[in-house]
Amino acid sequence: MPAFEEIVQRESGLKQQLSAGQMTMIAIGGAVGTGLFLGSGFAIGFAGPSVLISYAVGALISLLLMGCLAEMTVAHPTSGSFGAYAEHYIAPVAGFLVRYAYWAAVVLAVGTEVTAIGLYMGYWFPEVPRWTWVVLFSALLIGVNMMSVKAFGAVEYSFSLVKIIAIVAFILIGAWVVFGTRPAGVGFANYVNNGGFFPNGPWGTWVGVIIAIFSYLSIEMIAVAAGEARDPQRAITSAFRSTMVRLVVFYLATIALMLAIVPWATAGKQGSPFVKVMEIIGIPGAASVINFVVLVAALSAMNSQLYITTRMMFSLSRAGHAPAVLGRVNARGVPLPALLLSCLGIAVATLFNIVNPEQSFMLMMAVSMFGAMFTWFMIFVTHLFFRTRRARQGAAPLTFRMWGFPWLTLLGAGLMLAALVSTLFTDVFRLTLLTGVPFLLLLAAAYALWYRKPAATAPAAASAKA
Repeated sequence: MPAFEEIVQRESGLKQQLSAGQMTMIAIGGAVGTGLFLGSGFAIGFAGPSVLISYAVGALISLLLMGCLAEMTVAHPTSGSFGAYAEHYIAPVAGFLVRYAYWAAVVLAVGTEVTAIGLYMGYWFPEVPRWTWVVLFSALLIGVNMMSVKAFGAVEYSFSLVKIIAIVAFILIGAWVVFGTRPAGVGFANYVNNGGFFPNGPWGTWVGVIIAIFSYLSIEMIAVAAGEARDPQRAITSAFRSTMVRLVVFYLATIALMLAIVPWATAGKQGSPFVKVMEIIGIPGAASVINFVVLVAALSAMNSQLYITTRMMFSLSRAGHAPAVLGRVNARGVPLPALLLSCLGIAVATLFNIVNPEQSFMLMMAVSMFGAMFTWFMIFVTHLFFRTRRARQGAAPLTFRMWGFPWLTLLGAGLMLAALVSTLFTDVFRLTLLTGVPFLLLLAAAYALWYRKPAATAPAAASAKA
């Protein structure tokens, strides 16, 4: 049996119940969340109007990443995804590092979403402590993920549908205001007011790229969900293409209109800039409606991230790199122990919201970004190894192929490495490397001491059910 088929076999036991439509919504649900509705405000604060370039560069990196990932996922649809690919095509230690770094990153990203939920609820209930909402909504989404992958897919589809409708409505209303009614203070002149298009220079624009990458984080979860898709190859190809088109349009169109309506200097101050747009437009009740939408967006992203961290820890366990109990699935095909462990980010977010609620979101974002950026960089590197080995073995071309190989794969890897190194030279994101590099070294030491043994020693799928 070829080595990768052994990986697929050991990760069996999950239910293949996700449709192509649900797969697309899962990817959108992860990527169109706090990164767009709240993170865009922080990005605007750094880059000013040139944040449009920041998000365009982020979109380019995401497009290249999805091309590489789609090709590998069509060849090998499994829940271990890019962690399994790194293990097979580079080395077992690479798969170990990618899985754990990514798991830790998304666990903390769950914390950023639940922190944002506290901010949004504060719009209506400013007197209620934020940690109350963190606990309440966390319990709700943990319950959804405990039910089944089918229930998760249905809930995520509904959440994402609300977001898509709201974003389309926002684009239409924003266009009507900017090109139609044109009230005082609204227009593209806001792009050059208050310091010009590059008020903080090229460096501010580049820092905006770092936040844009965080915003697009979770589009890769569609590759993880492939292991539970009904028709993986068709679902993956369709979902990858439609997801990228929608994300680019949603992000760039909404931010372009937002900057024309809200002066950039105030867009990132307290809360979502989307709510500020509706307050400026003055549609009765619209600000509350948008606040509800951004709340749903955060819930959706958190729901998706709980799902993906659970599957990544499940994959680690089945590879023999985590306790065997974390690889067990219940009768509904849910890795329940892995889900419960993956709730650590919620606990950290609750603590941060109690101790320092005003800085909790940016702190959680800075710490969580290392694992995500490292994983994206490693996806590009893995694709280089993947394509090189297939060419050496004379493998037949796949139905989906990354274009411009190897130059575009190298471009993506170079941009990701540059963004990761750049975090060290920013005040806000300095913790990204200062915490991430020691964590990676700790993981490498743990692997060398305890896990330098074949993955075949992992518990068999047949004996891993609860």
